[in-house]
Amino acid sequence: MSKRLEKVEALSLTLHDEQVGVIAHFSGGKNILTFNPVFVERRRKNLTPLLSMRELIQPDFFAKPLIHSQQLPPLLSNLLPEGALRNWMANELKVDSYDEFPMLAWTGRDLPGALCASALAPDAIPDWALSPRDKVEAVRVPVSQTARKFSLAGVQMKFSSLRDGSRFAVSDASDGDSWIIKTPSVTHKGVVQNEYSAMLLAAAVGIDIPEVRLVPRKNLVDMPDIPMPDEPHVYAIKRFDRTPTGRVHAEDFAQIMGHYPLHKYDRVNYEQIGAAIYRAGEKGLKDTQQLARRLLVNILLANGDAHIKNWSMFYPTGSGPLLSPAYDIVFTQAYIDNDYLALNMAKNKQWYSMTMASFEAWAKRIDVPWSAIKIHLLDVMERARELWPTMLNDLPMLDKHKAKLRQHWRLLNQDFKIE
Repeated sequence: MSKRLEKVEALSLTLHDEQVGVIAHFSGGKNILTFNPVFVERRRKNLTPLLSMRELIQPDFFAKPLIHSQQLPPLLSNLLPEGALRNWMANELKVDSYDEFPMLAWTGRDLPGALCASALAPDAIPDWALSPRDKVEAVRVPVSQTARKFSLAGVQMKFSSLRDGSRFAVSDASDGDSWIIKTPSVTHKGVVQNEYSAMLLAAAVGIDIPEVRLVPRKNLVDMPDIPMPDEPHVYAIKRFDRTPTGRVHAEDFAQIMGHYPLHKYDRVNYEQIGAAIYRAGEKGLKDTQQLARRLLVNILLANGDAHIKNWSMFYPTGSGPLLSPAYDIVFTQAYIDNDYLALNMAKNKQWYSMTMASFEAWAKRIDVPWSAIKIHLLDVMERARELWPTMLNDLPMLDKHKAKLRQHWRLLNQDFKIE
């Protein structure tokens, strides 16, 4: 019986110039990620850096190919943009917004972290990348490449830039002083000042953050023509996955836990994140203590958007996973009345009912010593009560948002009241 013919195109996935696998896209809609047997053997002997912390959580991670229809495996799907930019990309490529292979082919040179995806010529697709689809006759074809009409940055409200002194040039280059630029929101006033202020408040109580700046719009070079309100500044945050010496591998917890962005709010809780960090992180206890600090700060700053894609691990030394610096800390209740935590913590999302006992239950669930966590929470509260009320006066957050934040502080449980 003859096999059914099916066209296939493929991308090579590399991590620090070492091929980790091939993602093959069949015309029937299957996307198959097959790991390079050489890479798997080198990983088994610890001769190459980790691809994912999931390897430490799931020992059989490399045991079989990852097969999905239309969408890519979550390990790759979470590298792609969401929302309006994804819809724009799908329109430009004339594909469905869930048809992710063409999007990966288009953006593969500037993905978050250090993974890169590049097109394979038909005769360069290895046989081992096609073996999982042995019931069809694979016809190798070139990867379809749609010419870029203009930079992806042209439609992003968040895009890469290189800093030169006080000026920031829009660029997808991976070398140099690399930053993420976020422009003002067309729907929510003062988001730039909100996030900048929240990040500085977090840093003041011991949260590890990258360098952040408010940048005058006049200091932007090659600024794309995108809709922006009449606000004078953009928000800039230094990239922790880019250094002058090269890219730093990183992954968010949607990748680590194997979930698609669609489920970033509903498939994982903060106990699972804490347990993964404590048990599999290179500095398990230290990073879990930092995680506890950030959870408390999210309550104190009414940040309801700390979903699994806003927690990441990174590999700055090329060895084990470390909790990345914090990013996307925003006082979301300034815009969403009656907001709450993005994920469950001790079976609760309501920050006004959170107490020290909630954190003790969280610590018990992940089997970390409560005494090692409590001391960090007390330190956060001591610093916040001493510094934040005066500090907030001098930050650029809008006055009406400052008033809302102070009201939030007054409504918190006695354990966490600021004023």
